[in-house]
Amino acid sequence: MTFQAGFSAFRIRDDQSGYRAGIETMRTDDLSPGEVLVKVAYSSVNYKDALAGTGKGKILRRFPLNGGIDVAGYVAASTDPAFKEGDAVLCTGCGLSETRDGGYAEYARLESKWTIPLPQGLTLRESMALGTAGFTAALSLFQLVRNGQVPEMGPIVVTGATGGVGALAIDILTRAGFEAHAITGKVEQFDWLIGLGAKQCIAREGLYWGQRPLETARWAGAIDNVGGDMLAGLTRVIRPYGNIASCGLAASADLATTVMPFIIRGLSLLGIASAGTARAIRDQVWEHLATDWKPAHLATIANREVTLSELPPVFDTMLAGGSLGRTVVKVA
Repeated sequence: MTFQAGFSAFRIRDDQSGYRAGIETMRTDDLSPGEVLVKVAYSSVNYKDALAGTGKGKILRRFPLNGGIDVAGYVAASTDPAFKEGDAVLCTGCGLSETRDGGYAEYARLESKWTIPLPQGLTLRESMALGTAGFTAALSLFQLVRNGQVPEMGPIVVTGATGGVGALAIDILTRAGFEAHAITGKVEQFDWLIGLGAKQCIAREGLYWGQRPLETARWAGAIDNVGGDMLAGLTRVIRPYGNIASCGLAASADLATTVMPFIIRGLSLLGIASAGTARAIRDQVWEHLATDWKPAHLATIANREVTLSELPPVFDTMLAGGSLGRTVVKVA
């Protein structure tokens, strides 16, 4: 495979000239170290990417770096014999656009321990339509199931349901045989969520959890992207021996609750740390995403495709709460 002498990258800087991000030309020798050099085909846009690209969140731990916490493409070169030139691979999280160069570039260099062979059943574009959001949603379900959650226990409610993780969670839960319910502040999107598989949609505004430590149980489990009062409320209304997968803090990182749901109803609160998940589990989750949990409405959820140069307004829209579903970035 022929390497370009110079290639385009969406690079983020913070120095004496201020915080800024934009298209620059760089060389493969300038990329972060790693065993696998990838010719990038696709990346995606996550809330974390928008924070990093605008400087409105402290995401990057060193500068400069290429943005993009997701990447998919073909191996251009590898010093690890497990990967051969031309292999289709992907990587989500694992320090991309945080401590090392990410996927918003025509080339990326990855550590082989975090490089996932593209599972049969997924295209490179589909893998980035899923990306970190899809992996997080599927990892949430994976951990629910590992802790005993089964469809016969009853419905699973998803908060922040119109976001990337939430929308994919609705679809993935439905594909896995669970009844999915949705909580969202965007009541105008109820029909869209029902189209993804949600059996019930609940408006966030006016949602009343009650005041007691334990209220009437409504759901068998939950995937929560919101945190704060939403997560605290959920702990009071989950059925005995149910589980809550906590994977986001869109509202707040605080949690004000009691031990009553845990010691009386046997509730389990499962933390979903997608960035540091063990390789063996990552492989299993991606296999699920390529087969029995593959979202049936992935094209609907990820119906927008942009280029590197079109990223800034996409970031602004996402941070303003105006985005819906997922945005795929076509790099090459």
